[in-house]
Amino acid sequence: MSLWADMSLHDLAQGEAAMLVSLGAVRGSAPREAGTVMLVTPTRQYGTIGGGALEYRAAARARALLDEGASDREDTMILGPDLGQCCGGQVTLRYERLEGTPEEMAGRLEALGPAPAPLTLFGAGHVGRALVQVLEGLPFAIDWVDARPESFAHPVPAGVRCLRMDDPCQAVKDAPANSIFLVMTHDHDLDYRLVKTILNRGDFAFAGLIGSKTKRARFAARLRRDGVDEKTRARLTCPVGMSGIPGKAPKAIAVAIAAQLLTLNKAD
Repeated sequence: MSLWADMSLHDLAQGEAAMLVSLGAVRGSAPREAGTVMLVTPTRQYGTIGGGALEYRAAARARALLDEGASDREDTMILGPDLGQCCGGQVTLRYERLEGTPEEMAGRLEALGPAPAPLTLFGAGHVGRALVQVLEGLPFAIDWVDARPESFAHPVPAGVRCLRMDDPCQAVKDAPANSIFLVMTHDHDLDYRLVKTILNRGDFAFAGLIGSKTKRARFAARLRRDGVDEKTRARLTCPVGMSGIPGKAPKAIAVAIAAQLLTLNKAD
């Protein structure tokens, strides 16, 4: 469940009425894509459908419907003529009154939108800590793995599952199919064992290893000696992170990695 959806449950559990607002059909240029949602109560708003005049009008409409006791509605807006926005597209806004027990509403919110991509992150060092902060609020379900007892003594973003494991390779075996794997531990030998386990598993969406081109070449040579074929070796991404983002500070590296991960499903 997204962070805003999780936060909204507190208000819903107190019995406050709520209207779920979603972008249905989207034609042309629009602030957000179809399927984007926000939740509006009489006093609060969670999530965003793109801000600006569209969101302001939608929130006002949702609260008016709540006052009227109305249930489902659907409006179509042409962003230029109707709202004065520079976007020239057309959107359909759907309004759904959210009712039921807190458990039922939690189930409804959890079902919204695409499921987050499973991501297993190995290493709770400076870059790992920066990365989980950068990924907060983005569509990833993160298992964060480290063997060191002191690994998670710092604040951890909501929705991140911390796993202190004596054998981090077990987390590779436990991860669901089509997982994203990122390897950035404090130990190059552990990095190698993790990479080899990931590549031998095969059914992953992405395998990334932090490091230089030299590190990649050394790992590739070891993998070849250990019987990992060329096609499988080629699936390892190292260095990891989108090119063109300067800087080697942990936060800069984390931003580059996050940007790369966000491109993985851009063709879907």
